[in-house]
Amino acid sequence: LSPQVGSYRDITLESLSLFRLLEPQIEILVLGTGDRVERLHPAVLKQMRACGIAVEVQDTANACATFNFLTSEKRLTAAGLIPP
Repeated sequence: LSPQVGSYRDITLESLSLFRLLEPQIEILVLGTGDRVERLHPAVLKQMRACGIAVEVQDTANACATFNFLTSEKRLTAAGLIPP
């Protein structure tokens, strides 16, 4: 996540732009939204899917575990984590 992201409300398509530029392209982006799972704007999720990237939104502790699991399975994944 870009440095301007302090809470889930700051997650925009622009703040996720780095993840769309990665090579090789990631399959899954795991987002940790702090202490709780928070809903992101549907347009952001739709645009990421249109770029071929699935987005998994979880509280940060579970997002870390999910990221570790996906990388252990050799999945092309990245994580954006907001501290709890």
